[in-house]
Amino acid sequence: MTATLTRHTGTTRRDADTRNNGGKYLTFRLDDEEYGVEILKVRELIGMMDITAVPRMPTYMKGVINLRGNVIPVIDLRLKFELKEIEHTDQTCIIVVNVGREIGIIVDTVSEVLDITGDNIEPPPSMGGSLDTTFILGMGKVGDDVKILLDIDKVLTGNELTDIACNAAAAAVEPAPSK
Repeated sequence: MTATLTRHTGTTRRDADTRNNGGKYLTFRLDDEEYGVEILKVRELIGMMDITAVPRMPTYMKGVINLRGNVIPVIDLRLKFELKEIEHTDQTCIIVVNVGREIGIIVDTVSEVLDITGDNIEPPPSMGGSLDTTFILGMGKVGDDVKILLDIDKVLTGNELTDIACNAAAAAVEPAPSK
């Protein structure tokens, strides 16, 4: 019988995966926290514009916008994260991201693009079994600050994305109200 010894380095698979996520992140504020999303997921930044409400959607789903002929669903990230809704300001903007389709996310303000090395990204802290943190890619250490790096593909579940896509498509084909 042959025994194989392995040395435990104290590094988990999630730790290793997190350290591979170094790169450029667009950072933004929601409430008093700084978040980041991988810059490769960002299509564009736009100021607030008129949003057409879609009936029977969750409160965080604000509706759709017409962006150069494309109907884009828009969610309020504050509400998705169960933060208090606030009035929009001149700093409020929509970040258009690609999560298999383009969606807009409303944020309080965009901060900057940061280059965060993998060595400065820690896995999300363990919050216990009842709290879902799968949408958090990691915690980016920038100087004395910590940025919550989002896995934007996981902020919305597959079912939520399907519902949004179906309702956005329905809104796109609705006839204009007659005058």
